Amino acid sequence: MFKNNILLITGGTGSFGNAVLQKILKSDIKEIRIFSRDEKKQDDMRKRFNNPKVTFYLGDVRDYQSVLTATRGVDFIFHAAALKQVPSCEFFPLEAVKTNILGTENILEAAISCGVKRVVCLSTDKAVHPINAMGISKAMMEKVAVAKSRNSGSTIICSIRFGNVLASRGSVIPLFVKQILDSKPITITDPKMTRFMMTLSDAVTLVLYAFENGNSGDIFVQKAPATTLNVLTKALTNLMDSPDHKIQIIGTRHGEKLHEVLLSREERVAAEDKGGYYRIPPDLRDLSYNKFLNEGEPKISDAQEFNSYNSEQLDEKSVSDLLMNLNFIKLTKEGKYIDPEI
Repeated sequence: MFKNNILLITGGTGSFGNAVLQKILKSDIKEIRIFSRDEKKQDDMRKRFNNPKVTFYLGDVRDYQSVLTATRGVDFIFHAAALKQVPSCEFFPLEAVKTNILGTENILEAAISCGVKRVVCLSTDKAVHPINAMGISKAMMEKVAVAKSRNSGSTIICSIRFGNVLASRGSVIPLFVKQILDSKPITITDPKMTRFMMTLSDAVTLVLYAFENGNSGDIFVQKAPATTLNVLTKALTNLMDSPDHKIQIIGTRHGEKLHEVLLSREERVAAEDKGGYYRIPPDLRDLSYNKFLNEGEPKISDAQEFNSYNSEQLDEKSVSDLLMNLNFIKLTKEGKYIDPEI
């Protein structure tokens, strides 16, 4: 798949970048370039992997020149750089615009200019019917990717959407574990709130599936299972041998949904069922307004969105089994608490 090729991972010092390196570093890939703005995380990563195939480029997706420097000679790009913390983006929405929207424009323009073969952009379930600045910026990122794909020459641009990635940067699971270990109440927003559940391994597999199968403009979604916060906390407290641990309900925070959505009704009508995934082809209509105003789609009225409430619901045992796939949880149960991002 990557034989003698060069892969660039933007935001590569994060959870996703580390997971990709662990999966493909032993392959016959020629080089993996890590592009990020954090020199400390780059240095930590350099020492951790200690592999000549891994090279580091310091820069920011907001700065086109630094992006262009990192992109020259690259065959493939996984674009993971993003501001993804909902509260941070709510207080600083223009920062989300600069990184998630304009940064993606810079990546894609550099990719097309440098003749990159394939680009996979990483998005989120919060981009569907967004109610917060982070989701809005990611929805616009998807629109930028689809628009660029219309005139990208030989460069294939596609995207994927993640649900909740367990124990990744920003996940609540490390917080819950720390609260249990510190004998503090677990703070949850709403016990009935549902979230999609996937591991970092699932996330990498989804990206690789899109990489191998995507056409320009496509968006891929995993048919991810989901669970409620109530089931998640029960599974976690039982795994941590603290079944009676106190739970504190703090209420829904600003910008949060009760249920997340991976496919809108409109997208589900057009989506192709690929077994474990959905493929959403791009809307290839041009600016002929008649096509937008005069052509309806009766199927949309009967369609149902794919959300974390109507997807497969995991029970406590299933969630426990999923959590035990995480090295972070296994080591914590053995009394060896580690930073989940390592």
